[in-house]
Amino acid sequence: MINNNIKIFDSTGYKNIEQYDTEKTQRLAELYKEVLDLLGEDSNREGLLNTPQRVAKALQFLTHGYQTNPAEILKSAMFKETCQHMIIVKDIELYSMCEHHMLPFFGKVHVAYIPDGYITGLSKIARVVESFARRLQVQERLTHQIRDCIQETLNPLGVAVVIEAKHMCMQMRGIQKQNSITTTSA
Repeated sequence: MINNNIKIFDSTGYKNIEQYDTEKTQRLAELYKEVLDLLGEDSNREGLLNTPQRVAKALQFLTHGYQTNPAEILKSAMFKETCQHMIIVKDIELYSMCEHHMLPFFGKVHVAYIPDGYITGLSKIARVVESFARRLQVQERLTHQIRDCIQETLNPLGVAVVIEAKHMCMQMRGIQKQNSITTTSA
Protein backbone atom coordinates (compact mmCIF):
# COMPACT_ATOMS: atom_id res chain seq x y z
CA MET A 1 0.00 0.00 0.00
CA ILE A 2 1.33 3.42 -0.96
CA ASN A 3 0.53 6.87 0.43
CA ASN A 4 1.68 9.92 -1.52
CA ASN A 5 2.20 12.26 1.43
CA ILE A 6 5.93 12.23 2.13
CA LYS A 7 9.24 12.28 0.31
CA ILE A 8 11.68 9.48 0.98
CA PHE A 9 14.70 8.44 -1.00
CA ASP A 10 15.69 5.46 -3.12
CA SER A 11 18.64 3.21 -2.30
CA THR A 12 21.14 5.74 -3.65
CA GLY A 13 19.73 8.41 -1.37
CA TYR A 14 19.12 11.15 -3.86
CA LYS A 15 16.06 10.46 -5.98
CA ASN A 16 12.85 11.70 -4.43
CA ILE A 17 10.09 9.13 -4.34
CA GLU A 18 6.62 10.26 -3.32
CA GLN A 19 5.83 6.97 -1.62
CA TYR A 20 5.67 5.28 1.71
CA ASP A 21 4.54 2.21 3.50
CA THR A 22 0.95 2.79 4.62
CA GLU A 23 0.93 -0.30 6.87
CA LYS A 24 4.05 0.88 8.72
CA THR A 25 2.55 4.36 9.09
CA GLN A 26 -0.70 2.95 10.45
CA ARG A 27 1.07 0.70 12.97
CA LEU A 28 3.36 3.50 14.16
CA ALA A 29 0.36 5.82 14.49
CA GLU A 30 -1.45 3.24 16.64
CA LEU A 31 1.58 3.01 18.91
CA TYR A 32 1.94 6.79 19.18
CA LYS A 33 -1.76 7.10 20.06
CA GLU A 34 -1.11 4.61 22.85
CA VAL A 35 1.87 6.69 24.03
CA LEU A 36 -0.30 9.82 24.18
CA ASP A 37 -2.90 7.94 26.21
CA LEU A 38 -0.23 6.55 28.57
CA LEU A 39 1.06 10.09 29.14
CA GLY A 40 -2.40 11.10 30.31
CA GLU A 41 -3.34 13.06 27.19
CA ASP A 42 -6.70 12.83 25.48
CA SER A 43 -5.60 11.49 22.10
CA ASN A 44 -9.10 12.19 20.77
CA ARG A 45 -9.05 15.94 21.43
CA GLU A 46 -9.02 18.20 18.39
CA GLY A 47 -5.36 19.25 18.57
CA LEU A 48 -4.14 15.66 18.82
CA LEU A 49 -6.48 13.84 16.44
CA ASN A 50 -3.93 13.61 13.61
CA THR A 51 -0.79 13.80 15.76
CA PRO A 52 -0.10 10.03 15.77
CA GLN A 53 -0.11 9.94 11.94
CA ARG A 54 2.05 13.07 11.74
CA VAL A 55 4.58 11.65 14.20
CA ALA A 56 4.60 8.30 12.36
CA LYS A 57 5.40 10.07 9.08
CA ALA A 58 7.97 12.35 10.72
CA LEU A 59 9.80 9.44 12.30
CA GLN A 60 9.97 7.62 8.97
CA PHE A 61 11.38 10.73 7.33
CA LEU A 62 13.89 11.31 10.13
CA THR A 63 15.15 7.72 9.77
CA HIS A 64 14.98 7.31 5.99
CA GLY A 65 18.75 6.75 5.93
CA TYR A 66 18.11 3.05 6.58
CA GLN A 67 16.73 2.82 3.03
CA THR A 68 19.84 4.34 1.44
CA ASN A 69 23.23 2.97 0.44
CA PRO A 70 25.93 5.61 1.09
CA ALA A 71 28.61 3.81 -0.96
CA GLU A 72 26.28 3.74 -3.97
CA ILE A 73 25.72 7.46 -3.56
CA LEU A 74 29.47 8.07 -3.97
CA LYS A 75 29.78 5.57 -6.83
CA SER A 76 26.95 7.29 -8.73
CA ALA A 77 29.29 10.23 -9.44
CA MET A 78 32.80 8.79 -9.18
CA PHE A 79 35.32 10.14 -11.66
CA LYS A 80 38.95 9.35 -12.46
CA GLU A 81 41.15 12.27 -11.50
CA THR A 82 44.91 12.73 -11.08
CA CYS A 83 44.56 15.66 -8.66
CA GLN A 84 46.07 14.92 -5.25
CA HIS A 85 45.17 18.17 -3.51
CA MET A 86 42.90 18.24 -0.49
CA ILE A 87 39.20 18.67 -1.21
CA ILE A 88 37.16 20.12 1.66
CA VAL A 89 33.39 20.30 1.91
CA LYS A 90 32.57 22.18 5.09
CA ASP A 91 29.55 23.44 7.00
CA ILE A 92 27.28 20.63 5.79
CA GLU A 93 24.09 20.90 7.83
CA LEU A 94 23.44 17.86 9.98
CA TYR A 95 20.20 16.69 11.57
CA SER A 96 20.07 13.34 13.33
CA MET A 97 18.36 11.52 16.18
CA CYS A 98 20.15 10.38 19.32
CA GLU A 99 19.60 6.65 19.68
CA HIS A 100 19.56 6.87 23.48
CA HIS A 101 16.68 9.33 23.93
CA MET A 102 15.36 9.65 20.37
CA LEU A 103 15.86 13.40 20.57
CA PRO A 104 17.47 15.45 17.80
CA PHE A 105 21.06 16.53 17.53
CA PHE A 106 22.13 18.99 14.90
CA GLY A 107 25.13 20.91 13.71
CA LYS A 108 27.74 20.98 10.97
CA VAL A 109 29.96 18.41 9.32
CA HIS A 110 33.30 19.16 7.69
CA VAL A 111 34.75 16.54 5.33
CA ALA A 112 38.20 16.60 3.72
CA TYR A 113 39.87 14.02 1.51
CA ILE A 114 42.96 13.76 -0.67
CA PRO A 115 42.11 11.89 -3.88
CA ASP A 116 44.24 9.04 -5.17
CA GLY A 117 42.80 8.41 -8.61
CA TYR A 118 39.12 9.16 -7.98
CA ILE A 119 36.92 12.05 -6.91
CA THR A 120 33.17 12.21 -6.38
CA GLY A 121 30.59 14.90 -6.96
CA LEU A 122 30.68 17.44 -4.13
CA SER A 123 26.97 17.03 -3.41
CA LYS A 124 27.55 13.31 -2.94
CA ILE A 125 29.62 14.05 0.16
CA ALA A 126 26.63 15.90 1.64
CA ARG A 127 24.33 13.05 0.59
CA VAL A 128 26.54 10.52 2.39
CA VAL A 129 26.31 12.67 5.52
CA GLU A 130 22.51 12.74 5.14
CA SER A 131 22.34 8.99 4.57
CA PHE A 132 24.12 8.15 7.81
CA ALA A 133 22.60 11.02 9.81
CA ARG A 134 19.00 10.05 9.04
CA ARG A 135 19.21 7.03 11.32
CA LEU A 136 19.19 6.57 15.07
CA GLN A 137 22.76 7.54 15.87
CA VAL A 138 25.48 8.59 18.23
CA GLN A 139 27.73 11.36 16.98
CA GLU A 140 30.90 9.36 17.57
CA ARG A 141 29.79 6.45 15.33
CA LEU A 142 28.32 8.80 12.73
CA THR A 143 31.69 10.53 12.35
CA HIS A 144 33.45 7.20 11.74
CA GLN A 145 30.76 5.88 9.38
CA ILE A 146 31.09 8.91 7.11
CA ARG A 147 34.89 8.66 7.12
CA ASP A 148 34.93 4.89 6.56
CA CYS A 149 32.44 5.05 3.68
CA ILE A 150 34.50 7.66 1.83
CA GLN A 151 37.75 5.79 2.54
CA GLU A 152 36.42 2.40 1.43
CA THR A 153 34.63 3.70 -1.66
CA LEU A 154 37.02 6.30 -3.07
CA ASN A 155 40.23 4.86 -1.58
CA PRO A 156 41.81 8.31 -1.17
CA LEU A 157 45.19 9.04 0.37
CA GLY A 158 43.36 10.26 3.45
CA VAL A 159 39.98 11.33 4.82
CA ALA A 160 39.09 13.53 7.77
CA VAL A 161 35.63 14.18 9.19
CA VAL A 162 34.78 16.65 11.96
CA ILE A 163 31.28 17.06 13.40
CA GLU A 164 30.19 19.88 15.70
CA ALA A 165 26.70 19.36 17.10
CA LYS A 166 24.23 20.39 19.75
CA HIS A 167 22.33 17.56 21.42
CA MET A 168 18.77 18.09 22.61
CA CYS A 169 19.19 15.15 25.01
CA MET A 170 21.73 17.33 26.83
CA GLN A 171 20.06 20.69 26.34
CA MET A 172 16.39 20.10 27.14
CA ARG A 173 16.63 17.25 29.66
CA GLY A 174 19.20 15.81 32.04
CA ILE A 175 21.99 18.30 32.68
CA GLN A 176 20.23 21.04 30.60
CA LYS A 177 23.35 22.74 29.28
CA GLN A 178 21.98 24.83 26.40
CA ASN A 179 25.30 26.16 25.12
CA SER A 180 27.23 22.91 24.96
CA ILE A 181 28.61 21.72 21.62
CA THR A 182 30.10 18.29 21.05
CA THR A 183 32.97 17.94 18.57
CA THR A 184 34.05 14.58 17.17
CA SER A 185 36.67 13.73 14.57
CA ALA A 186 37.80 10.73 12.58
